[in-house]
Amino acid sequence: MNMFRLNQKDIEAYHQKYFRPSCLRALNLRFSTWDFFAAFYDKTHDQIKIPPQLTITPEDTVLNYFGILREAENMGGRSCGTIGQAKIPFPIAYNFLSREYQNKLSYEGYVQSFSGIGHTSLIKLCRVPDGKRGIRFFYEIETIVGAKDKNAEYFGYSYGFISLVHGEEGFRISEIGKIDEDFLCAPYHGWDQDGEAVVEVKYGHWCNLIQHIYPTVRNEYIKNIYFHGKDGADYCFIFAVLTNGTDIEIAQFRKSGNDEWKQVDRKPEEECVRNNETH
Repeated sequence: MNMFRLNQKDIEAYHQKYFRPSCLRALNLRFSTWDFFAAFYDKTHDQIKIPPQLTITPEDTVLNYFGILREAENMGGRSCGTIGQAKIPFPIAYNFLSREYQNKLSYEGYVQSFSGIGHTSLIKLCRVPDGKRGIRFFYEIETIVGAKDKNAEYFGYSYGFISLVHGEEGFRISEIGKIDEDFLCAPYHGWDQDGEAVVEVKYGHWCNLIQHIYPTVRNEYIKNIYFHGKDGADYCFIFAVLTNGTDIEIAQFRKSGNDEWKQVDRKPEEECVRNNETH
């Protein structure tokens, strides 16, 4: 998309989509008082046992994990008194990770991964259809981040996927991916931040697969993009819309004739010859 060819109304909508922060409510508003944290005040991470009622379901596990981390801070040199629950939440949250994950990520490394962060709001959470990889969620967070060498903070946004496993003690997090969002370069360059353009370029231009595209179906921050293929099958690509306006693909489905939708994992970068270089 070339923003310099847009009219004033479109430019305003473009600016609102890509350059404004989120106005979504936080989902991780559990543990809003000191009562919960008091029981863990003087315990190290290896002395903590997570109450089993916090990890009964995958959804509760993720919401409680981020609820505990909401007011955790690791601001380094910033000094303005106690911030939130300070570092008390970190050893609790660390125990939401599976033993295998803890073996890969030390407690010290875990705390360091929050360097510069003073507050975390979970603003998007969606269970990802993924029969092959097990229990998986898409998430997006809004954080208050310390500006280096400045006596100020700014809002930062990140997204990723969380995988969970089930054990004797309930559900545990087996993997967390985190990617910082680009609020400047992505909307000025390229097409791959827009789900409709991604489908048209990759499966139309590169793969020559699209016969016709159906209207996009959007429900809040989830987009379903459908097309009918030249192979006679229907395709559905599910995207999550980030705060910066970028669409992130989270699942693919294919349906042939009257069959049921089946999850697929097509990789047009590998499978198709790029007939038209669009970068």
